[in-house]
Amino acid sequence: WKFIKMKMPQTVAGSGLFAAGIIFSFMYGSVKYVLTGEGAGSLFKIDEKSGDIHATKRLDREEKAYYILHAKAVNRFTNEALEGESEFIIKIHDINDNEPRFTKDPYMARVPEMSDIGTSVIQVTATDADDATYGNSAKVVYSILEGQPYFSVDPETGLIKTALPGMDREVKENYQVVIQAKDMAGQMGGLSGTTTVSITLSDVNDNPPRFTKTLYEFRVPESNEVGSSVGVIRAMDADIGQNAEMDYRIIGSDGPGMFDITTNRSTQDGIIVLRKPLDFERKRQYSLRVQVENSHINPRFYSMGPFRDEATIKIVVEDVDEPPEFERASYVMEVKEDAAKNTVIGSVSASDPDDKNSLVRYSIDRRTDMDRVFNIHAGNGSVFILRELDREENAWHNISVIATEFSKYNPRQISRVPVYIRVLDVNDNAPTFATNYETFVCENAKANQRIQTISATDPDEPLAGHRFFFGLAQDAAGKANFSVRDNKDNTAGILTRRNSYSSLQKSVYHVPVVISDGEFPMQSSTNTLTIRVCTCDREGNMKLCNAEALTARAGLSTGALVAILLCVIILLMIVVLFAALRRQRKKEPLIISKEDVRDNVVSYNDEGGGEEDTQAFDIGTLRNPEAIEESKQRRDIVPETFYPPVRRPVLPPTRDNNGDVRDFINQRLQDNDSDPTAPPYDSLATYAYEGNGSVAESLSSLESVTTEGDQDYNYLSEWGPRFKKLADMYGGDDSDRDS
Repeated sequence: WKFIKMKMPQTVAGSGLFAAGIIFSFMYGSVKYVLTGEGAGSLFKIDEKSGDIHATKRLDREEKAYYILHAKAVNRFTNEALEGESEFIIKIHDINDNEPRFTKDPYMARVPEMSDIGTSVIQVTATDADDATYGNSAKVVYSILEGQPYFSVDPETGLIKTALPGMDREVKENYQVVIQAKDMAGQMGGLSGTTTVSITLSDVNDNPPRFTKTLYEFRVPESNEVGSSVGVIRAMDADIGQNAEMDYRIIGSDGPGMFDITTNRSTQDGIIVLRKPLDFERKRQYSLRVQVENSHINPRFYSMGPFRDEATIKIVVEDVDEPPEFERASYVMEVKEDAAKNTVIGSVSASDPDDKNSLVRYSIDRRTDMDRVFNIHAGNGSVFILRELDREENAWHNISVIATEFSKYNPRQISRVPVYIRVLDVNDNAPTFATNYETFVCENAKANQRIQTISATDPDEPLAGHRFFFGLAQDAAGKANFSVRDNKDNTAGILTRRNSYSSLQKSVYHVPVVISDGEFPMQSSTNTLTIRVCTCDREGNMKLCNAEALTARAGLSTGALVAILLCVIILLMIVVLFAALRRQRKKEPLIISKEDVRDNVVSYNDEGGGEEDTQAFDIGTLRNPEAIEESKQRRDIVPETFYPPVRRPVLPPTRDNNGDVRDFINQRLQDNDSDPTAPPYDSLATYAYEGNGSVAESLSSLESVTTEGDQDYNYLSEWGPRFKKLADMYGGDDSDRDS
């Protein structure tokens, strides 16, 4: 068994049958064959009785070239292995069942035009899935089906080459080439595949530029601005892209420098540009010779002729009405700041460039001279001043002068020129202190001790620079307590002239310092330096000074102190007003009950002193009728014309004191009864307020909840003589009252 198994073939072709059995197996009906491995049960099956292996499907070598299977014999009844497992390798033999396939379809390629024969274009590649080691099934041969006679292909490598010289892109640019790949080395019966190769001829510079005309003519007004375009010319080139780029230049002109030509890179046009102003009166026509040439020339094609062309350009200048022209582009004038009014400081000049040569009128653009400091003569252009000048206020004045034709005014035909006027300095200002100097001197100062360094300033600007001189005023030089030392560098030092100073004798010194300059005419001014006497320590540091000095050193001026004081007063007034309002809100109302009538309320805050009070009022006033004032009308009464007041005759005085009072009361009662503006008789007047601060409190018995016998009136005797009568009436014992 084992010998036979080892001698058995192990390969089968296609779906062939392989018998794997054991000789004399028919003698043993209990043997069963089992198959395992790749494709067992799906692609391959084994006859369990005979051991024959069959393929159930068509096998594809390109999908899988071989399969590894395992077979063994087992007892049909016990499934016990009768021998060890055997391995079978089934190899699939290749047949030519796959055609060649190209890696791309289509191919895109470019080759320069005018290329030589045999120039490589592109290489195509086709693959065959068949077995290259078995026969010629995978051997591919290339051939060209379309594209002849322009291109050829190498049959083995698939390299496409040019086959025709002088292919011109301008004649034909695109070519379609069909390539075939065939297996079986190209023999009959082989399979084939095709692909398309799109070949484009790339451009080379093999064509020169050419002008469409030999003569160009342009007309341009003389008013055209410098830098503007005069005209456009164009040369044609059959090439494209970089090979069609060209450069224009002027190779001849009867007006050198008047024109220039540039190339528009997007359109390859030549643009003629004006470089100098045109003047119809000077020259009316220009002639230019222009050349165009390719920017990138291929040396291979020099033999095809010069890659340039030439043309003539005629430019005609047209006349226009021009504004006057100034002789200069700008003017600079100088004038001293002390110049008198109407002083001429310079002039401008302009002329009409036209043939008629009209007269010119001059004026100043007032937008540049709002203060009307200058003016100009309309006929001759002389500039003069109208106001006094001050260099320190404005050192330069920039104005614009306008020139127009006298005959007519056209806002579009005006010329402007800037005029720069410099105001020259004269020594008209005196030097002063650079700042408000204020310092102090110690009581224990030594003589010739420097206490302050001062400097000066002057708005004038002399050419040689400032030079200031310092000194004491003549009227103070003899009795001065301080001296001034000029440092020769536009500064000076303030020195003491004695060994000590006393703040009790004099606390503040005012030192007059005279400052003069060295210019002509010399200018000088007297400035005052304030020096305060203070107590200092040994090192010269201030320890104690008068209140004024301290305030000054603290930096608080009189105005600041006044402002602070006003703020404090306003705050106090606000606090007092707020407290008064809160106190008024806390007062109790006069009438608490909601049913009380509040129309007429009369308050009596004065309490009588009793019968013995002879100082509270003068009874003589009641006795004297002449002292009685006339009845006064209220503010809301009707005018006297409608209700005249009733006057009563004056009663003669009598000796009866009680009669006088009774008559006075009766007279007032009559007056009130006859007064039409008085309240009606049935009006209710409520007197429910007795005032504040009464020591006796309320004397009314209406609010008392006790009986008369429950009250103790002994305290009335303590209230003074005004309440003595009441104390005698109510302050006694019960026995006294009964009696």
